[in-house]
Amino acid sequence: MRTTLRISRAAMVFTAIGALALTGCSDGGSGKDKPDKSPGNDNGSSSSVSLPKLNGEKLSVAAVWTGAEQANFVKVLKEFENRTGATVTFVPAQDPIVNFLGTKIAGGQPPDVAMIPQVGAIRQAAEKKWAKPVGAEAKAQLAKNYGKVWQDLGAVDGTQYGVYFKAANKSLIWYNAKAFENAGAAEPKTWKEFLATAETVSTSGVTPVSVGGADGWTLTDWFENIYLSQAGPEKYDQLAQHEIKWTDPSVKDALTTLAQLFGKPSLIAGGADGALQTEFPASVTQTFTGGDQPKAAMVYEGDFVAVNIAQTKAKIGTDAKVFPFPAVGAESPVVTGGDAAVALKDGKGAQALLTWLGSTDAAKIMAEQGGFISPNKALDAAAYPNEVQRTMAKALIAAGDAVRFDMSDQAPQSFGGTPGKGEWKTLQDFLKNPKDIAGTQAKLESDAAKAYKS
Repeated sequence: MRTTLRISRAAMVFTAIGALALTGCSDGGSGKDKPDKSPGNDNGSSSSVSLPKLNGEKLSVAAVWTGAEQANFVKVLKEFENRTGATVTFVPAQDPIVNFLGTKIAGGQPPDVAMIPQVGAIRQAAEKKWAKPVGAEAKAQLAKNYGKVWQDLGAVDGTQYGVYFKAANKSLIWYNAKAFENAGAAEPKTWKEFLATAETVSTSGVTPVSVGGADGWTLTDWFENIYLSQAGPEKYDQLAQHEIKWTDPSVKDALTTLAQLFGKPSLIAGGADGALQTEFPASVTQTFTGGDQPKAAMVYEGDFVAVNIAQTKAKIGTDAKVFPFPAVGAESPVVTGGDAAVALKDGKGAQALLTWLGSTDAAKIMAEQGGFISPNKALDAAAYPNEVQRTMAKALIAAGDAVRFDMSDQAPQSFGGTPGKGEWKTLQDFLKNPKDIAGTQAKLESDAAKAYKS
């Protein structure tokens, strides 16, 4: 659930999201406003990919996805079964996925394919000789359907290992439209306006912001959006590669900005203690339940929030609306995450799965379910179930090779992707004590230095 792109065009497109007339949109991307398009029903169009016959072959795919996201992905795997004759089992994984895969490999039972959500984890899998290079057929799909940047993100030292199946724009703030209406609040465009809007909503009797602090990755996303907008893309790239230290003044500036929110417990649902006990899915659902008295009026996260909104009675475009992450510097940031399919076993079946997941047909099935954006530039935007997701998908593709990957996902997993450790844990501690900016920087730098072996 965790890539970063920054272009003025994207900011303009996302600004338009909040102004769209979205009546008639489906609730959370269920696809109810579109014709039935069950897996295998290609509406008369020809297949975009050729797959081998794999009758009797048993394959497994591991991913950290759960709930609706897992169920939607299983539909993609079912269509692969229909076309090849193979049987595919979904294997639930845990974060950090490198540790999970290491256990499976040590036990002699690695999955055929793993969906890996961090660039750093792909590199680790390649360095440990777990990952198998992408075959010719999958490479052909990548060349046909993907921009160079998405191919490069799945490569290690010039060898292709990953096929990016999913991307996610993570620079969105979703809000309860009724709570905003009752408070007389408007969509903010800048960080200063965002804080003022939060105070306006608070005065109306509703806590303004829901934070899923129990999941440390959400806090890294808060930091990254602020840092990218405030420090700029060049500094962002330097910090992502640890070419500058976390004690750099630019990090102090970003943490100081973040503390303007985290330092006011009245603006956060449950205060810091409550936020640290709130997992990401609950941070969304508590924003869109309770009628006009929800536990919070706004929640920050990506397009995939639509999956969780679908578990409430709120309808996207009417009850649940969205605006771009506010600009801290000159422009609003756009941060996106992605998941790449990586083969962990040699063989025809694993390579066929990579080929399938790189195809437009596979992307179309997942897109129709909602809560998903594909980096596949050949996918017709009409596949998405509502105008919100179509707009977000178009902006992602329009960014082209300007994409930059989520900073924490570029880091070694011990620093940027492990619950209870590294950046996740330090930012949770910062949420609890946002006054300790110098201490937070020192701890981040100490953990980063060890992880990057610098």
